[in-house]
Amino acid sequence: MEKRDYYEVLGVSKDASKEELKKAYRKLSKQYHPDINKEADAADKFKEIKDAYETLSDDQKRAHYDQFGHTDPNQGFGGGGFGGAEGFGFEDIFSTFFGGGARRRDPNAPRKGEDLQYVMDIDFMDAVFGKDEEIEIPKEETCETCDGSGAKPGTKPQRCPHCEGTGQMNVTQDTAFGRIVNRRVCHYCEGTGQIIKEKCPTCHGDGRVVKYKTIKVVIPAGVEDGQQLRVTGQGGPGINGGPAGDLYVVFRVKAHDKFKRDGDDIYLELPITFPQAALGDEVEVPTVSGKVKLKIPAGTQSGARFRLKGKGVKNVHGYGIGDQHIIVKVKTPTKLSDKQRQLLREFAEISGDIPEEQGSSLFAKIRRTIKGE
Repeated sequence: MEKRDYYEVLGVSKDASKEELKKAYRKLSKQYHPDINKEADAADKFKEIKDAYETLSDDQKRAHYDQFGHTDPNQGFGGGGFGGAEGFGFEDIFSTFFGGGARRRDPNAPRKGEDLQYVMDIDFMDAVFGKDEEIEIPKEETCETCDGSGAKPGTKPQRCPHCEGTGQMNVTQDTAFGRIVNRRVCHYCEGTGQIIKEKCPTCHGDGRVVKYKTIKVVIPAGVEDGQQLRVTGQGGPGINGGPAGDLYVVFRVKAHDKFKRDGDDIYLELPITFPQAALGDEVEVPTVSGKVKLKIPAGTQSGARFRLKGKGVKNVHGYGIGDQHIIVKVKTPTKLSDKQRQLLREFAEISGDIPEEQGSSLFAKIRRTIKGE
């Protein structure tokens, strides 16, 4: 499948700034995160978005992409005769035709372990103020019985006789251009360069076992839904003595029954009565940090907005604190006593705005029409 243009994937122009790239990535990654979006192709789209952002957010990778696109200029001649995932690049060509010793990756060199991801559901207020939480995750760890070698105690892995410990084998092929040597992963040792004759009874030759581990996660104050936290060194175990991978904790924030959040700002709908709106009042308003008093001016209309400065959420990166916005909603009473109804009629008459009441008889309406009322 042909790869799409990375700028098209993120929906930005080719001169987009890093801030525009970040904004587009955050929006799309939330939309297509496979733990949130259950569509069949969500995981593929999420990976495509992640690859696009990782490339374009890095100045060197972006310059390379702008010049060469998805094509790797060091990949050799590509599809037709040479190259490909199991073929060879320029180093292989020099090695084949000029007898040079192309560099080979040591299969036994230390390599970083796999990164892991964990989705954590957290309450709205825990996202606002932060919290220390413990999670239990299944993760691979180095087998203690064989110390990660995969071999039965008292034995050790032997060098693969087929690839001589390189993890790769050369396959010769005669072509119109002459004899070509393709380098492939050794299928006898699966690229490790070693063969285990007597496997460890605990890990069965893998060198790793799955265990449940409790990890402390510090939820940062101000974290938003969909953001992730890297816990260094808590991923999969390193290979051949390499460093462990990292754990990425993705936060999924639960909705609140009163507050709505947009970035670092909080929004709250405040219901008030008609007399409060008309005459004004001082009311108590809930905020994420406790109740505060708010003055409602006389004549306040439904939909009016008030701002409580500094009563929002602390920015997760330390860039200040947001505000709380109050949206007033004037409540219309649904049940009136006879006295309340009479007072409202009097109010309407004084205002010169007499409503057509429900339940008025047809005869009364006709009479008012004849009288010109």
